[in-house]
Amino acid sequence: MNIPLSLFKPFTSDKLTLPNRIVMAPMTRGFSPSGVPGPDVADYYRLRAAGGVGLIITEGTGINHPSSVSGENIPLFYGEEALQGWANVVKAVHDAGGKIMPQLWHVGTARRSGDLPNAEAHPVSPSGISMAGEAAYEPLTEEEIQELIQAYAQAAADAKRIGFDGIELHGAHGYLIDQFFWAQTNRRSDKYGGDLVRRTQFAVEVIEACRAAVGPDFPIVLRFSQWKMGSYEARLVESPEELKQFLEPLSAAGVDIFHCSTRRFWLPEFEGSDLNLAGWTQKITGKPAISVGSVGLEAEFVERGSEKQETGDAHLDLLNDKMENGEFDLIALGRVLLSDPEWPLKVKEGHNADIIPFTSEVLSKLH
Repeated sequence: MNIPLSLFKPFTSDKLTLPNRIVMAPMTRGFSPSGVPGPDVADYYRLRAAGGVGLIITEGTGINHPSSVSGENIPLFYGEEALQGWANVVKAVHDAGGKIMPQLWHVGTARRSGDLPNAEAHPVSPSGISMAGEAAYEPLTEEEIQELIQAYAQAAADAKRIGFDGIELHGAHGYLIDQFFWAQTNRRSDKYGGDLVRRTQFAVEVIEACRAAVGPDFPIVLRFSQWKMGSYEARLVESPEELKQFLEPLSAAGVDIFHCSTRRFWLPEFEGSDLNLAGWTQKITGKPAISVGSVGLEAEFVERGSEKQETGDAHLDLLNDKMENGEFDLIALGRVLLSDPEWPLKVKEGHNADIIPFTSEVLSKLH
């Protein structure tokens, strides 16, 4: 296999410059007791920056809302102690020569009643409907929606204040923002519900509020997906025309880069074209797009409980071709970076045989 040189070309947009095209994908780790990232979390991200990752997007971090996350060890993005922990992470990554953005997250009804850290807080969603399509809770009021929007904006402002290089809004995989996007979970009759374009309104107002909080020059990334956790066949859109309707309001609201989450980057999104979701997104919006999905994995995507998942040369030639052709701008890596923080350097130097293979054991610790 030839070295995929397109991975290592510098990236420059109007708000972001990176030494290469490699992004660390956000992956929930849950090693932040009481929501506070400690020195081990700072070192975990530092190692990936030192290993050659151009941009790190952190694991999902809870915005300042009582039901934003599910688990007492999921990192938070509010409160003096948690924000100081994140400031330490930023310094560690910057000292290693990397750049980093937090992923701002609210899980919506992916959270269950009674979950920590706030056991008394009920899950929230646009219409009180669970991902299984069951009416389980009261719909959010418009006042509650405005409170959530301001929580995202405050997190964005704090990210800029403590030195991050941008933010990513988690609008994928069936979590809160995506629950507004998806017709199955958004059955509202006010301005936040209705057809595909109207279902983007909550995200539009989140993006606009974040932009107002950080100013014109701070990068905002939006992650979105067709698939949901536990519903891999779910589809927000069925055609390029519908994707255009979906993306245009989000782009106009202030998204700088779209992070298009797919399970396998090499699969085309729509019939009649080889373009994947990121390729179509870039073509429609004219803005940079991040692709993702099983890069460097020999086998296909499997559940987290699998015994072993190899890393190596899989699909890297195809990835190089797609990036050389300009189909998308950046590529996010997930599991390969959990097993081997130096994956980028090893690939760049042609030392693929030295790559440490991914196994499920790496999920049990930070290293």
